[in-house]
Amino acid sequence: MGNVAMSSKNSAKGIIEILLQPLGITINGNEPYDLQVYDENFYGRVLEQGALGLGESYMEKWWDCKRLDMLFDKILKANLDEKTNIPLRFKLKQVLSRIINLQTLARAKLVAKKHYDLGNDLFHAMLDARMIYSCGYWKDAKNLDDAQTYKLDLICKKLNLKPGMRLLDIGCGWGGLAKYAAENYGVNVVGVTISEKQYTYASKYCKNLPVTIRLQDYREINEKFDRIVSVGMFEHVGHLNYGTFMKTVHHALADKGLFLLHTIGVNQFYMLPNAWISKYIFPNGNLPTISQISSASEKLFIVEDWHNFGAYYDNTLMAWHENFIHHWPSLSSKYDEQFFRMWVYYLLSCAGGFRARSLQLWQILFSKGGIEGVYHAPR
Repeated sequence: MGNVAMSSKNSAKGIIEILLQPLGITINGNEPYDLQVYDENFYGRVLEQGALGLGESYMEKWWDCKRLDMLFDKILKANLDEKTNIPLRFKLKQVLSRIINLQTLARAKLVAKKHYDLGNDLFHAMLDARMIYSCGYWKDAKNLDDAQTYKLDLICKKLNLKPGMRLLDIGCGWGGLAKYAAENYGVNVVGVTISEKQYTYASKYCKNLPVTIRLQDYREINEKFDRIVSVGMFEHVGHLNYGTFMKTVHHALADKGLFLLHTIGVNQFYMLPNAWISKYIFPNGNLPTISQISSASEKLFIVEDWHNFGAYYDNTLMAWHENFIHHWPSLSSKYDEQFFRMWVYYLLSCAGGFRARSLQLWQILFSKGGIEGVYHAPR
């Protein structure tokens, strides 16, 4: 099916209905994934603005859907986002993003202020007991807390942590991994974050442990570590900085050391991310492809293991959504209804994206100089 554009012969509503019909989605239908449209301007706005118009019109109550996760699963499996013309202004932004570094040292803190510093109360209500804000490992887990504990232990095992080792955690969040590694594997940890609220929380959370939390950008690291880990941070590095990131890690990693990268990834490169996600959730975020990661790392590291468990992000996001809904009454005095709809849209649209396998979650283990013999990867 070729690109669908506005024409005098087809109304905006007619075009949307034509696009949705093969997916079994009906406007104002009875299925949980059907759209309930309350404002007729919705159709033209979506055709004109794409993902941004779809998300903003949901926030403004122009439309609704009982199961956004199911809706986005269907839409993304059908590559529906590729079947509408991209407005010229977004094409111009794509051209600029090839040459303008949106994740410079000066710009990097924008995502911390916009997202991670929203309020520890929000993340405490939504996440597990350790406040781990990344994909859980659900292989044997029955609940979110177990899935995150299994994920932390999987990381520590993959890194082959030993007592007395020095571990660097790039993008340490609220300190969950740092504390777990120090308590259970006897390592000394340095965690770095650019979020002031994460820094304050993690410093207290890891008190009286061999853990140091720093308010620091990864580009400012200049010392040696036996092991390095980065969980859920590479998504904010930006494609123009992948080489700098890998060189920084290589310089900081001891010879024969191990580096584990835990990151969301995409099947093909998009110069700009989803416009709605970029505006409201993760400013200047950019998801990597396999080829981009390999290109940035190929002269520096040996890939010992590449593990994809992106399907588990669906479980994780649905658990976060359940927690968010459950705790909304205690959050509603601080966050308004538009924020509520924005956050629900974020969690459920992303769940649909992982369910559709449009998004991946990779844990990649690199070695500096190679591991002797065969690396038997924990699963």
